[in-house]
Amino acid sequence: MESIINYSPNFDRKKRNLNQIKFIIFHYTGMKNETNAIKKLTSQKSKVSSHYFIKNSGEILNLVPDLYIAWHAGVSHWEKYKFLNKYSIGIEINNPGHEYNYKKFNNNQIKSVIKLSSYLIKKYKIKSKFILGHSDISPDRKLDPGEKFPWKYLSKKKIGIWHNLEMKTLAKIRGQKIDKSEVKNFFNNILKIGYSFNFSKKNTKYLIKAFQRRFRPELINGLIDRECLIISKNLLRKFK
Repeated sequence: MESIINYSPNFDRKKRNLNQIKFIIFHYTGMKNETNAIKKLTSQKSKVSSHYFIKNSGEILNLVPDLYIAWHAGVSHWEKYKFLNKYSIGIEINNPGHEYNYKKFNNNQIKSVIKLSSYLIKKYKIKSKFILGHSDISPDRKLDPGEKFPWKYLSKKKIGIWHNLEMKTLAKIRGQKIDKSEVKNFFNNILKIGYSFNFSKKNTKYLIKAFQRRFRPELINGLIDRECLIISKNLLRKFK
């Protein structure tokens, strides 16, 4: 697969084994412009990096070789895994993010996401349930790649997981209240999917919003309704 080498100094010097690579984590850069984003990811002072960077044009930069651990995930959890840098490949996509007028990812970028992800999935045998966003694994700290990232479309290309419920049906139950036992069921469902309470057992709103940002982007309010519950039930079968 074609990519331009522009190596970052920010990575662990010890190589990992090929079979340690289990995740793909998507990020947005969250910076005002592309040039500054690349500078940050390749500056020793920043102490952050990713394996790949997708430019506005769709051009793919390789910043850290796959077998080295890049510094993109930070404090993170998914299933039994903690500090996911060790197990993942990080892909940064240029986008100003929520702080600087968050916008849709363009067609060239999404084409490159598909091309790069398909290559990595095949090469490292990455499971669909381990293709995640930064907000999935660090819900208390991160919003990226955000609600405008086309998870539903990508799932049709076998990149990541999406539910198979009808949008019209879901819209009818959006906002419907559920009882305490159903709230408990929702949390049990998303914990089985892979989300973690480890970051904060006191504040679950981050966790709910992360789930909504990924699987119910039409309304991100941190409140569990019947739509969220039904989606979580449907996803359980797919995340096994």
